[in-house]
Amino acid sequence: MSLATVAIVGRPNVGKSSLFNRILGKRLAVVDAFPGVTRDRNYATCEWYGREFLMVDTGGMMPESRDLMQRLTYDQAEFAVHEADLVLLVVDTQVGVDRTDQQLARRLLKADKPCLLVANKADNDQMARDTFEFMKLGLGEPYATSATNGRGVAEMLDEVVRRLPEDTEPAAAEEEGVIRVALVGRPNSGKSSFINKLLGEDRHVVSPVAGTTRDSVDTPIEVDGRKYVLIDTAGLRRKYKVTENIEFYTYLRALKAIEGCHVAVILVDADAGLSAQDQHIIDEVMKRRRAGIIAVNKWDLIEKDSKTADAFSQDIRDKIARFDFLPIVYVSALTGQRVSKVLSYVDDVYAAYTRKVSTSELNDLLQKALARRKPPASHGKFIQLKYITQTEITPPTFVIFANHPKLVDKTYIRYISNQLRERFGFEGVPIRLKFRNK
Repeated sequence: MSLATVAIVGRPNVGKSSLFNRILGKRLAVVDAFPGVTRDRNYATCEWYGREFLMVDTGGMMPESRDLMQRLTYDQAEFAVHEADLVLLVVDTQVGVDRTDQQLARRLLKADKPCLLVANKADNDQMARDTFEFMKLGLGEPYATSATNGRGVAEMLDEVVRRLPEDTEPAAAEEEGVIRVALVGRPNSGKSSFINKLLGEDRHVVSPVAGTTRDSVDTPIEVDGRKYVLIDTAGLRRKYKVTENIEFYTYLRALKAIEGCHVAVILVDADAGLSAQDQHIIDEVMKRRRAGIIAVNKWDLIEKDSKTADAFSQDIRDKIARFDFLPIVYVSALTGQRVSKVLSYVDDVYAAYTRKVSTSELNDLLQKALARRKPPASHGKFIQLKYITQTEITPPTFVIFANHPKLVDKTYIRYISNQLRERFGFEGVPIRLKFRNK
């Protein structure tokens, strides 16, 4: 499912990051009294009364600034506006209407984006009454809020949810049996080239310059009677071609692609190795409970012997020890080496992602696991695991009934997870274990 996106924009020091933190209920953004603190973008999945949406916090926008970093920040905020389904323009009640506020309001009106005007720092009734001067910006009646004490934030979020478009399931996914596969990875890791080789034709623009793909593109294909939708994602090239920009674009697009897929293929550049950004993308795939495959691309460029692949795989598994169940395949989009094999991995991983195990098989496994190793006592209490059943698929979710469910040790939970993987596979799939009172 594709989540709606909300972008928070405004000039420096109007309290955007404070508002972002207030909405999330935790300090995810750096907040300071000095303008221009937020440079890296913050994004998080938020929920309000059962409605989830992706929120993006941006840096202060200064349209007339000639400073390179200010231009970079403005460029990133512009991209956030481009991607957003709803824009929150935040202004400062205690300062009043500013020339930059007027410029940004005109920019949003020209873009014809749904917009909500948020007058922040309205800490009391008098300040809330003063917010009506912002009506002259032409964006409608402002919502008076205070990120400091929470005043008006709930009412603003009610309006945000009311204005958001409905979450959409991609049309191709409505057809039963279609597997949605997201191609994600760093810029220039070969995502578009990979799809072109798979299709056997140049369906996407391919360039050695990072960030060529302008938008996510869904490509339906059928191989040996099996239907897939390939989602190609990459960075957006803009006037200021700075690595930090491209990584921001790529990451934001990857998040949206992951939300709408069943299986994510994380392309890793063999020449560069598994980077920190690759690891962040893997974290996001697992956090969103999608199945995953690591495809090491450009393998033809590596000088290798019989031990090279094993050493490379071990290095990857050392870096992502929590997710060592992800399969690794070595490919070359240039030569076509093992490119088609990736779809075989997708089939296997998707089968595991949708697998339903019978209750009798699960309880047989549980009794054998208990015979080999019992859960350690906690706080002087013996832990007894009575029964296990599978309650969900995509991802496979299991409930174990116990006499003290909150006291089950984390290492023992991992032990049971490993037993499930060893017995039933689940390669490339995050599985969930829940413990409930007997």
